[in-house]
Amino acid sequence: MENKNNVTEFILRGLTQDKTVAKVCFSLFLVFYATTILGNLLIIIIIKTSEQLNSPMYFFLSYLSFVDISYSTVAAPKLIYDLLVEKKTISFVGCIAQLFAGHFFGCTEIFLLTVMAYDRCVAICKPLHYTNTVNKHVCGWLVAASWVGGFVHSVVQTLQAIQLPFCGPNEIDHYCCDVHPLLKLACTDTYITGVIVAANSGVISLSCFVVLIVSYAVILVSLRRRSSEGRLKALYTCTSHITVVVLFFGPCIFIYMRPSTTFSADKMVSVFYTIITPMLNPLIYTLRNEEVKNAMKKLWSRKVKRSEK
Repeated sequence: MENKNNVTEFILRGLTQDKTVAKVCFSLFLVFYATTILGNLLIIIIIKTSEQLNSPMYFFLSYLSFVDISYSTVAAPKLIYDLLVEKKTISFVGCIAQLFAGHFFGCTEIFLLTVMAYDRCVAICKPLHYTNTVNKHVCGWLVAASWVGGFVHSVVQTLQAIQLPFCGPNEIDHYCCDVHPLLKLACTDTYITGVIVAANSGVISLSCFVVLIVSYAVILVSLRRRSSEGRLKALYTCTSHITVVVLFFGPCIFIYMRPSTTFSADKMVSVFYTIITPMLNPLIYTLRNEEVKNAMKKLWSRKVKRSEK
């Protein structure tokens, strides 16, 4: 079939057609998004202003918070606005831009979480070599590699979507633009494209998840040689990261590690990793991290002293 595109905009079916449910979701998601922005900004400010939080772990955490803000912003504002309007539309260019940004920040977060697991593995398993192995130069390269990896992945996904011919209908059964819903609208055979998409997104998610599992398996094995106090401290440090990994990777693997098929649960699963997980990340890292909480108290006390002068 001739590769042509007669579609200039897409109609989004959104999250729900029930107006009452939509109003409840509007209130909830508005609070979630505000919490995501404020919580992650607070972590970035605390890490950048605190002299105590200068280890590689917090260096990576500050970038993770920035990616969380960006990733949530790709979909959340549009979703929140669309919950209150009758006709939910997005231009073709806007749809492709949203797809690119979503995969760019999402994949960057996957690589950052993997890098953070490597950091914890070296810190716990080889503490004497840690400062030389994971120095500032290495940290900078690892973060840069995460951004480049996310960009390359997103370019591949976006090129697959741009090359699809759309000749109608133009209604997307989703609240945002993603590859799988667009494949359903293409007026051509999308089997090969679907395989490429699954191989690109799914293999990255699954392979990074396997690396994470292996990293923490190595950590658990090495902890057997530690004292009970040392084991508890190391496990306490890793628990927060493991929680974030499970919350983010589980939904991603469910969505992308399969052919170009869609399920009714996809939208709710997408909400979880685009809106809820970025909100939970700062809460998980601050509530379970004494160093961050102490730095937060010092920052607050400095502000109080300045206001009293």
